[in-house]
Amino acid sequence: MAMASQHGGLGNTAERWRELHGEDNWDGLLHPLDLDLRRTLLRYGEMAQAAYDAFNHEPLSPHAGISRFARRRFFDGVQLPAHAAAYRVTRFLYATSSAAVPEAFIQRSVSRERRCRESNWIGYVAVATDEGAAALGRRDVVVAWRGTLRALEWVDDLECAMVPARGLLGEEGSAAMVHRGWLSMYTSSDPASSHNKDSARDQVLSEVRRLVDMYEGEEVSITVTGHSLGAALATLNAFDIAANGYNVATTRAAAAEGTTAAGCRVTAFAFASPRVGGSGFRKRFESTPRLRLLRVCNARDVVPRYPAVFYHDVGAELAINTARSPYLRSPGHEQTWHNLECYLHGVAGTQGAAGAFQLAVERDVALVNKAYDALRDEHGVPPGWWVPWNRGMVRAADGRWRLMDCEEEDDDAE
Repeated sequence: MAMASQHGGLGNTAERWRELHGEDNWDGLLHPLDLDLRRTLLRYGEMAQAAYDAFNHEPLSPHAGISRFARRRFFDGVQLPAHAAAYRVTRFLYATSSAAVPEAFIQRSVSRERRCRESNWIGYVAVATDEGAAALGRRDVVVAWRGTLRALEWVDDLECAMVPARGLLGEEGSAAMVHRGWLSMYTSSDPASSHNKDSARDQVLSEVRRLVDMYEGEEVSITVTGHSLGAALATLNAFDIAANGYNVATTRAAAAEGTTAAGCRVTAFAFASPRVGGSGFRKRFESTPRLRLLRVCNARDVVPRYPAVFYHDVGAELAINTARSPYLRSPGHEQTWHNLECYLHGVAGTQGAAGAFQLAVERDVALVNKAYDALRDEHGVPPGWWVPWNRGMVRAADGRWRLMDCEEEDDDAE
């Protein structure tokens, strides 16, 4: 028997996908929040959450810093059966940084056999299957970016310096200033690394280009999502794809011969995103054709207001307030205000600035306690319950217990 979806099913999202992906900049859909847009946000928010849920946090493991699940059964592993039926993961993404970043950004293994040195698994690219494309109304290419390992402790540790976005725009990027830390995570490579000989940028752009070329002739959308640091990377990535023509099939770009070929739509759904750049970046972002971004911001979360000086928001904003939820502890704390599962709970139940909280999508409230103690005691859900079975320890045939916390990747998982 199929498990119920936690994002409310598809509703009319297939017929309305262009509108829901910002064709009219979400005019008339945010206040009150449109039910199909609510479903859309939950579906892509779950894809960002999956990058947290699959991440190996165990420092004693040689697999620390990478995904616990292989691409072939990734969505099954993170308990998203509706996504498993509609999408397949085609590539994992890894990031490092040439700039100094707080420890919350990189999980380091202490094992002598560690597989991932000075870089981490940071997200993935997925594409709609034939069955998924039929249900979604188009061939959807999704890029999902993971956020930081430990919430908020990095805010005070990370400097706010801006640098020109030349790594994205060449010399034209001189006026488009962006946060040095976010740009470094996106564009840094390490020739000595097992996973980051190519930057996260090069990895994701080559895969997006491959998929856009593969499905030339079909209607294709590119959807980028992320939370926290992942939302900042999603903002840079969505802009990069649209500004540099990676949303245009290679043959169509060549046929245009110097003119601008119309690419597929690029939409970013950014949850709890810090600000990414200055006024020059905002101007370039908002003038880029076929690019849209919707930011979801929780009222008491400090991260969407960071950095506070010289930085500007981009895109449209959906404001939520999880403090109004009767299911959550009041008033909560900075970790729960920023937590992605709490954000998704807020999306499921927000009724606008003047409305009382009511779940329009029956999303399981137990999910908000995956990482923190956010839920009221009367619901009987222990905090921090999302952990690997026996922390990855498996009893072998010889009776001894061994750490086996990472699935082997199949070479043919493309």
